[in-house]
Amino acid sequence: MNILEEFDTIAAISTPLGAGGVGVIRISGPKAFEIIEKIFSNPKFEPRKFNHGWIKDDEKLIDEVIVLPFFAPNSYTGEDVIEIQCHGGVNVVKNILNLVLKNGARVAEKGEFTKRAFLNKRMDLSQAESVADIIHSKTSDFAKASMKNLSGVLREKINEIRNDIFEILSKITAGIDFPEDVKEPEYEYLEEEFKKIIEKIDNVLSGAKTSNIFRQGAAVAIIGKPNVGKSSLFNALLSLDRAIVTDIAGTTRDVLRETLDLGIPVTLVDTAGIRDDKEISEVEKIGIEYSKTSLDEADLVLFVYDASKGLDEEDKRVLELIKDKNYLLIANKADLTEQKEEPAICISALTGYGINDLKTLLKNKVCDIEPENLEFITNTRQQTCLEKARNSIGQALLAANVRELQDLISIDVKSAVLALDEITGELITDDILNNIFENFCIGK
Repeated sequence: MNILEEFDTIAAISTPLGAGGVGVIRISGPKAFEIIEKIFSNPKFEPRKFNHGWIKDDEKLIDEVIVLPFFAPNSYTGEDVIEIQCHGGVNVVKNILNLVLKNGARVAEKGEFTKRAFLNKRMDLSQAESVADIIHSKTSDFAKASMKNLSGVLREKINEIRNDIFEILSKITAGIDFPEDVKEPEYEYLEEEFKKIIEKIDNVLSGAKTSNIFRQGAAVAIIGKPNVGKSSLFNALLSLDRAIVTDIAGTTRDVLRETLDLGIPVTLVDTAGIRDDKEISEVEKIGIEYSKTSLDEADLVLFVYDASKGLDEEDKRVLELIKDKNYLLIANKADLTEQKEEPAICISALTGYGINDLKTLLKNKVCDIEPENLEFITNTRQQTCLEKARNSIGQALLAANVRELQDLISIDVKSAVLALDEITGELITDDILNNIFENFCIGK
C-alpha cells in the first residue's frame, strides 16, 4: 500500500455478492460524509442514529437504503465511517459502490479497514489477526475461540509477560547506569524470575498444536485391506452416503475427501483397499498408490479390519505400513461377532454401534487440549515470536547461571521484549504488516 494512499477515503462491498436480503457498502476516510451527502436524499446525520432515504445519481433513484454514520474516532477504523445498507442484489450493491467511487473514494485493498483500525490504535495486531480467524473459521468452536482474542485476552497475557521482562530489564539497566545509587539485581533473583517467565511463555505455547489444528484442520485417513468396511465407516462418520459400498473387493478406486465438523475441522479421507494381488487392474493399482500417499499426509490413521474374521496376514502387512504413524485400530463389523479384541475399538458401521464414541476419540486424539479450555488462539507468526522470546530468556538464564556480566545479559532480555512487541504490533515492519492483511477479504 502506497503511504500517500494510507489515509485517503476507501470503499468496498462488505457482504458476499449474490441475492440476499441486505447488502452493505462501507466507506471510511476523511471524505466519507462529503461523499454520502452528494448521493443520499436524507444527509442529516447525528451520532448513534441511522437515516432512511434514497441513494441517487443526480436525480436518478438507485435504491432505497438505510445509512449508518460513525463519527471519528468512535468507529471500526477510527475514522469517519459510513455504512450503506441496501437491497442485496448483485447489481444494486455494485451500482452504489460505483457511485461512491465516482464521487471521490477508491476501492479498498484486502483487509484495509482492519489495517486502519490497527494503525489508528483501535485494536492491537493480535486482535486484528483474530478478525481474519473469525471470518475464515471452519467450525463454531474456532469462531468462539477467535472471539476471545478479539476481546484482548492474548494481548493482556503478552503484555503481562512483557511487563515482567521489562521490570527485570529496568533493574539491570539502573544498576549498570547508576552503580553508585542502585545495586545490580542478585543473580539468584534473575535466575528465579527468568524461570517464571519461561514457564509463562510455555503456558501460552502449550495450546499451539490445538490452535494450528483449529485453523488448518486435521487429515484423518481410513486405511485397510479391501472389503473391511472402510467406505461404510466413511459414510457412517459423515452421516451420509458419500462413498459407494458393495461386497465386491476393490470398489473404491480413488481417494474421497469430505470435511467432518468435530469442533475442529477434520478432513476425512476414504482410500482404496491396499492389497498385493497380482490380478488387480491397473486402475486399482493407481488407487492403492493414492492410498499410500494419503497415508503419508495424514495426521491420524484409522486402520480398519473385519472383526468377524480377525487380523489376518494381509491385515498385518497393511498394519506394518503405519507402525510409525499416529493411528487407531478399528475392529469393524463387531455386530457379527461376540469376540472383542484389545486394544481395538469395536464398531459397526452398518448399525452405528460405537460411531459416536469413535468421533469423541478422534477429537481427543488430534487435539491435546479441549477447545473450550483454550484461553486464546495463537497463529504461526505469534508462536514464532513467543519462541524467540523464550530462547532469548533461556540465553539470559544460562548467562545468569555462570554469573555473566549483567550488561551482556541485558542484550538477551531486550531481544525478548522486542520479540513480544512484534505480537501486539508495537514493533512491526511494513512487509510483515502487508502480509498479514493480504490474507483478509476485501471489505473487512
